[in-house]
Amino acid sequence: MQSSSPPDATRDASLDAVAARSGAASRWSIVAASQNETARLLESRDWSQTPLGPRDRWPTSVTSLVRVILASPVAMTLLLGPEGIMIYNAGYATIAAGRHPGCFGMSALTAWPEIADFNRTIIDGVLRGACFSYADMEMTVNRNGAEERVWFDLDYSPVFDDDGDIIGALAVVVETTKVVEAELALSRNREKLSLALQASGVVGIWDWDVVADRVYADDKFASLYGVDPAAAATDGVPISGFTAAIHPDDAERVAEVLGAVMTSGEKLSIEYRLVQSDGSVRWVLAEGQPLIKDGICVRFPGIAVDITSQKEVAEAYAQSEAGFRTLANTMPQMVWATRPDGFHDYYNARWYEFTGVPSGSTDGAGWSGIFHPDDQDRAWSLWRQSLETGEPYQIEYRLRHHSGAYRWVLGRALPIRDADGRITRWYGTCTDIHDAKMAQAEREVVAHELSHRIKNIFSVLSGIISLSARSEPQARGFAELLRKRIDAMGRAHDFVRPHSERSRLTMPDTTLFNLLTRLLEPYWGESGTGAIQLSGDDTVIADSAATPLALLLHELGTNSAKYGALSTTDGRVEITGRIDGETYHLTWKEKLEDIVITEPERDGFGSRLMTISTEGQLEGQLERFWEADGLRLEAAIPLRALTRSGHVGRRS
Repeated sequence: MQSSSPPDATRDASLDAVAARSGAASRWSIVAASQNETARLLESRDWSQTPLGPRDRWPTSVTSLVRVILASPVAMTLLLGPEGIMIYNAGYATIAAGRHPGCFGMSALTAWPEIADFNRTIIDGVLRGACFSYADMEMTVNRNGAEERVWFDLDYSPVFDDDGDIIGALAVVVETTKVVEAELALSRNREKLSLALQASGVVGIWDWDVVADRVYADDKFASLYGVDPAAAATDGVPISGFTAAIHPDDAERVAEVLGAVMTSGEKLSIEYRLVQSDGSVRWVLAEGQPLIKDGICVRFPGIAVDITSQKEVAEAYAQSEAGFRTLANTMPQMVWATRPDGFHDYYNARWYEFTGVPSGSTDGAGWSGIFHPDDQDRAWSLWRQSLETGEPYQIEYRLRHHSGAYRWVLGRALPIRDADGRITRWYGTCTDIHDAKMAQAEREVVAHELSHRIKNIFSVLSGIISLSARSEPQARGFAELLRKRIDAMGRAHDFVRPHSERSRLTMPDTTLFNLLTRLLEPYWGESGTGAIQLSGDDTVIADSAATPLALLLHELGTNSAKYGALSTTDGRVEITGRIDGETYHLTWKEKLEDIVITEPERDGFGSRLMTISTEGQLEGQLERFWEADGLRLEAAIPLRALTRSGHVGRRS
């Protein structure tokens, strides 16, 4: 930018006065010189109503300059006077777009209010003799009803009248918006490419000028091959400088592949090893596209990817897979694996030995045909559920043995998940349980027969006691009590004895509350619904605990029916269970109205029987409290004496 400082009087000189001195009216013929729209606008405009005055009084220099501007293909505009009255050509009209033709003959400050401050600075500076030049000047203008970001090359120089005084500015305007936007887009694309290359593990880019034998490469590529990065980036390095780093065992193969693709023009894609300066080895994947001209390779650009980590992972996986297959083939169970979608793609040697089918014949859904027809739907249904939910798979079904017979097996499978929890594989086993299944069936038959005989013994004992009581009237009361106790033991045995599939469907779960319900069922009937209430924690009971519990609960129910809450229609019994750590607390609380129960002077046989059952057989503690509204009994029993499982429930 250059500037000069003419006298201040020049800036304030009247264009009309200068024009009067020029006598230029006879020299004016704009339309004839340039037959275009802006020339017609100039011809039709009443300039006497503007600060410029009638055009026949304009200085000769201005008239000549306007003629040149209108004829020029380069976008130009005059900014005349302190307000910058605009006279422009067709090129500038294109730039003005929607603002044209309204801004023709207007002040630049009014025509472009969004950049008025910029234009004010330019006009004032040029009137003082300054020149301005801008390259890719960024502006925000409103040319078509909305603001847009644009760029211009701008040059501003003074306009002189016939006396040499500065009366305005000539602006040469070249819009560079498309060029700048293209450069910005290119820059963004380069940035994205750089980020993509980094994210994808690309080591670097190379470009081999085959004719001159110079390879140009970026820093990463050159460093990996042990080449000076500065030389590779500027002057290039012969191809031999790069191939020297290739592992000796791979060098011949790489040379053969390079020669082949440089002859055929096919794409290069090859993996090989590079020996580093410290003696370590790294794997790269090189890909490129040779450019062939007249049958000769003249240029060969490409990229290289460091795949060392992938190779290490693949090798580790291969070793792991080999180890898994070795281990799987030494296992006595049949081992299988599937893809995340359940497609079976691996079976160990035991599978093929058991089934006798050809290798690979049960891949995919082929395994289904090995199942017993009656088990196929059930096995498929459960397997689909596991695939959908990720739940472990466990089922017993029959598989066809190589002998043609079907044998029972236990099938199990678990999913393997990645760090994000997605299932990547399913691994499963099939264990031959046929012999155990048959032995279990035999044991169940024996157990049912033994249980049936024990139940018959209880019935025989009850019958003997009843017959004895008839011949010994004085023992009838004792005999009746004894018979009821034996009946209670029989009910407890029937509750926990082995059952067939059919009888098990009619039996409740073997829990303490269900045993209570069965043993106290007679008293529920006699005392009315709601006389006995159960609440709190329930627990599974083992068969070893059923008999002592039955004796305890039978004595409580019998005594309550004779002397306590169950002997009246208004009485009730509240039974509560509570688990506290490893101890189960059972509370029996009787509530009576208008009846006072007192502690007996001595314990009877029934009381001693309850104590023996609780503290002797169940290893617990038993306490009785004779309260104003009835008996409260507290029994604390170790959970291990009640159940073999940790399953607990809640009774509301």
